[in-house]
Amino acid sequence: MSRNKKQVLCGGVAIGGNAPVTIQSMTNTPTADVGRTVEQIRRLTDAGCEIIRAAVPDMEAAAALKEIRRQCSIPLVADIHFDYRLALAAMEAGADKIRINPGNIGGEENVRLVVEKAKKCRIPIRVGVNSGSLEKHILRRDGKVTAKGLAESVLYNVALLEKYDFEDIVISLKSSSVRMNNEAYRIVDRQSPYPLHIGVTEAGTPSRGKVKSAAGIGALLLDDIGDTLRVSLTADPVEEVVFARQLLAALDIRREGIEIVSCPTCGRTQVDLERIIAAIEEKLAPVKTHREKRGSRPLKLAVMGCAVNGPGEARGADIGVACGKGRGVLFAGGEIVGQTEEANIPAAIFRMIEEREQE
Repeated sequence: MSRNKKQVLCGGVAIGGNAPVTIQSMTNTPTADVGRTVEQIRRLTDAGCEIIRAAVPDMEAAAALKEIRRQCSIPLVADIHFDYRLALAAMEAGADKIRINPGNIGGEENVRLVVEKAKKCRIPIRVGVNSGSLEKHILRRDGKVTAKGLAESVLYNVALLEKYDFEDIVISLKSSSVRMNNEAYRIVDRQSPYPLHIGVTEAGTPSRGKVKSAAGIGALLLDDIGDTLRVSLTADPVEEVVFARQLLAALDIRREGIEIVSCPTCGRTQVDLERIIAAIEEKLAPVKTHREKRGSRPLKLAVMGCAVNGPGEARGADIGVACGKGRGVLFAGGEIVGQTEEANIPAAIFRMIEEREQE
């Protein structure tokens, strides 16, 4: 399984082996606009992104990587298509890793030049194939994109790198079809020793894309397939990172700084629990990220809507509230510590967490 894959280093971050699954995203600012790109990377880093990728469509973007790299506190990956010279320039500018599809950068001699430069710079190459970039002979043979074709394509391109004695490789072969994505990754997982970058490509808007990503990424991770991931959404990339963290927490692969448990509500609920939990989530978002980054012991918070399961869940959490008619009973360490009006519940919970942090 992927957790026993060969380990490569991207900057100071390990991918593969027994290293934790890392969270990636990609900037959507013009890379040549250093100020905007650096600002977005800072926001992504604050949200929990651990590796960031930037598109390099031209030499201006490649040259900008040098200053972006200087101001960036996490590893920087250059995303290259069609022109091998962009890959060479990106490595010269200090990229910590490059992403290429060897089949579309202009022939085997160009692949060799890129590999030799990567060896000299001691950086890994991510070999990326997706359903929109399959070799024409595979498409002609199969008549359509298939999981087998995706796997065959990426393994062929990996072999091109191996031909020049290069093994610092990460593999991705994403599809927008969850089922095809799943099958393709499982084929390559069985046949390749290299770490896998997983995700569902072109997943769509946040509402649809999160569902597809949870199904596609989650199914692989539950079987220990996948070493680094990107959630692909048509949205602010910060939303990709936040959802990736939530997904890893839901799979018990990572523990969030604060785990929030809340009930689905029913006809017994006599408070606006949706409003309460939304206010708590918004208030605690920066606290959760900070606690996770500094390695604090995970804190469990239960926000429950009625007296059926509410008191039991709240008592079982580090901090909890069990709501009744327009009020909430507050719990800490399994004991009742007070009551508060519905409107004051978010502030009361936040205050209890702050007090606990100071202990």
